[in-house]
Amino acid sequence: MSFKEDNLIQIKTFEFALRIIKFYTECKSQNEFILSKQILRCGTSIGANVEEAIAAQSKKDFIAKLSIANKEARETKYWLRLYQSSNLVRIEIDTYLRDIESIINILTRIIKTSSENL
Repeated sequence: MSFKEDNLIQIKTFEFALRIIKFYTECKSQNEFILSKQILRCGTSIGANVEEAIAAQSKKDFIAKLSIANKEARETKYWLRLYQSSNLVRIEIDTYLRDIESIINILTRIIKTSSENL
């Protein structure tokens, strides 16, 4: 996969999506099918929306796509917290939560800065 060297959010969201796919696979192997599809959907959608933002046709379109990515990231955080509190699976959730919090912070800063520069 080819990334622009300085596009941290593009790299982080792609790598997070790969980890979420593994998380989903591990959930299935532990016979957890209820929440796993939900976290797979939103956890991989973050990076897809970042990719769309990179190809945005305007600054407003860029902000809108990143805002969707941010919403998906927050939803992913919600599902991860549910997993952590419910003990449905034997997977260490803390690293996922740290990663998604970092992604949310970066997205929020980019959106804020871009909005101020409109």
